[in-house]
Amino acid sequence: MADTIKIRAQVQGDIADIRILMQHPMETGQRKDEKGDLLPVNFIKTFRVLHNGQPLIDGQLNTSVSKNPLFAFKARGIKTGDRLTVSWNDNLGDKRQDEITVA
Repeated sequence: MADTIKIRAQVQGDIADIRILMQHPMETGQRKDEKGDLLPVNFIKTFRVLHNGQPLIDGQLNTSVSKNPLFAFKARGIKTGDRLTVSWNDNLGDKRQDEITVA
């Protein structure tokens, strides 16, 4: 299984600043290894952010996103004690899900 998804949420008033770092190689299939062989395509296809079990973001990615993508956004209505769950699935069938409680 992939490395932990790092999720940070800072609440100021009724707006939360959320940062998500997804550990993933995000290979395009165009880079070569030390032997000169092409590295196989490997990228996050879909990701989802849930707020207390309800969808906040449903996203799709492709090979144009860099290694270990970082997403940052603001959201209203997130409070201390709420749960944020982030999950992704890649083109090889690997998946990862992590959750935090907003502090």
